[in-house]
Amino acid sequence: MRSAAGGLAALLLFAQSAGADDVTITSAQGNLVLTGRIAGFDGTYLDIESPHGPLTLAYAGVTCAGADCPDRNDYTPHLRMSGEPRLTSLLLPALFNGFARDRGLGLTQNADNTGLTDISLHDDAGPVLKITLQNNQSAEAFADLLTYDSDIALTFRSPLPDEQARAAEVGIALPGLDGGSIVLGGEALVPVVSPANPIRTIDPADVIAAFAGDVTDWEQLGQPPMPITLHLGADGDGQADAFLAMLPVSASTALVRHADPDALAQAVAADPGALGIAALGNSGIAQPLGFSDACGLTAPPVLRGIKTQDYPLATQAYAFVRSQRQPEIVRSFLKWLGSPTAELIVRRAGFTDRGVIPITLDDQGERFAHAITIAGPDTSLQDLQGMVAMMHARVRISLTFRFANGTTALDAASAANLRDLAHDIRDGAYDGREVMLIGFSDSEGDAASNRDLSAARALAVESALLSLLGTLPDNIRLGTAGFGEALPIGCDDTAWGRQMNRRVEVWVGN
Repeated sequence: MRSAAGGLAALLLFAQSAGADDVTITSAQGNLVLTGRIAGFDGTYLDIESPHGPLTLAYAGVTCAGADCPDRNDYTPHLRMSGEPRLTSLLLPALFNGFARDRGLGLTQNADNTGLTDISLHDDAGPVLKITLQNNQSAEAFADLLTYDSDIALTFRSPLPDEQARAAEVGIALPGLDGGSIVLGGEALVPVVSPANPIRTIDPADVIAAFAGDVTDWEQLGQPPMPITLHLGADGDGQADAFLAMLPVSASTALVRHADPDALAQAVAADPGALGIAALGNSGIAQPLGFSDACGLTAPPVLRGIKTQDYPLATQAYAFVRSQRQPEIVRSFLKWLGSPTAELIVRRAGFTDRGVIPITLDDQGERFAHAITIAGPDTSLQDLQGMVAMMHARVRISLTFRFANGTTALDAASAANLRDLAHDIRDGAYDGREVMLIGFSDSEGDAASNRDLSAARALAVESALLSLLGTLPDNIRLGTAGFGEALPIGCDDTAWGRQMNRRVEVWVGN
C-alpha cells in the first residue's frame, strides 16, 4: 500500500516524463500523434490526459498503441475504486450486489488479504462490468486518482487545499465540488472514553481544546485529576482528517493513532484517562459521550441531526469520480445510488442515507426555546415572532447549506445538497408548493450586518439553484429570507459553533 506522499511523488515523476502506462494515439491520416494517459472510456469516446490538456476523441477514428488501450473487439468496462476500508470492503460490495439484483445480473466476488476485492457483474452472454476495490486511506485514494491508478476515490472528506494545489501544479484537476462528487451517506463521530470515566456528556469546546493541546487534565473539565490521553484513527484516515480539520490549530503531538476502529475502542476502554474520537457505529466497548455546550444546547447523534449536519461531528462518505467519461453501465450505477434500494443498503451498512426527511416545527421546540432564552438586545421579540410566523406554515426539510466564514461559498456536502434539491424540483417533488431558503449567521459583528449576510447567503443559494435548474418550473414558488443570528444551534465561542450557525435552511410550504 502506497502512502499519500508516495502517491504524490509518483505524480510529480509522471509530470516530468512519460510513464509505462502511457498510450500513443494516432489520427487516421497520421498527422496527429498524442502521448498521454487514458482518463476515461465509455465504449465510444476516449478521454486522454495529454501534455496539451484533457482531450476527448472518438475511438473509432484513431489507432491506439500501449498496454492500456481498450480492446476494440472484446471490451468489458473496468471500474477501479480506491478508498476507506469501510467503504471498499463493506458498503460498495453491498451496493454492487443490490445493483446486480435490480438489473437481473449475476455477481461474483473475490477478496484477498491485501485489501483488494474483485467483483464481476455478468449476464448470460458474459461479463458486463469488472470492478476492483482497493482498501486505502482517503489521502491515498486521492493520490490514486492523480496517478491514474483509480477511477473513483471513496473518502470521508473532500480534497484538502494542498492536494488540490499539488494536482493543479502538474495540470491535473481533482473532481470539483460542483461536479464529480457523490455523497454516499452520512455518519456521526462521537467522543469516547473508558467506562471507568464518570463523565457522560462533554462540551464540544472542551473536545476541541483537548485535541488542540489546551486542556491536558480531566480536572480542568470538572472530573477527578488524571492526565488526558488522546486517541484517533490512523494517519490519513478520512474521518480522523475531517475531525482534525475542525480544530482551530494543529492537533497535539501527543496523539495516539490506531490502525483500525477496534484497536482504538479497545485502547480507550482500557485507559481511564483516554479521550478518543470514533464513528458512532464503531465505538465498541468504549463509552460514547453526548454533547452539551456552555450555551445549554444538547446535540445527540440522531438521524435528523446527522442529515442536516446540525450535529457537530457529522461526516459524509463521498465518491469522487475522476472522469465524467464513463461506460453506460457505470453511469447507470452512479445514478442508481440515489434509488430507494440503494438508500436501504446504505442504512443497513450503518450509514445515514441521502434521502430527504421532513422536520416539523414540533420537532424543533428545544432550539426555538433556546433562541428565546438567549436572545440579546439586537434580537427583538418582534424579530423572533416574525421568524416563527414564517416557519409555522412550513416544514423544514433536511437539506441544509453551510459556508466558510464571511463567504457565500458552499462546502462539499452543501454542493451535493444543492444538486439533490435541484433534482427533486425537476422531478416534481415540490410541484405546487413554495420552497423558502432561510439564512442564518453567527453573532460575530453587528446584528444588522449579520441579517444582511444571512439574506445574501440565502440569495446565493437561490442563484446557484436557478443556475442548475436553468428554468424554474412554473408551479414552483421560490423565496428567500435572512434572520441573522436569531436561531443559533451552537455556541459562538467556538469555531465549530460559528460554523454550525452559518447556514441556509430549506422550508417547504403549501
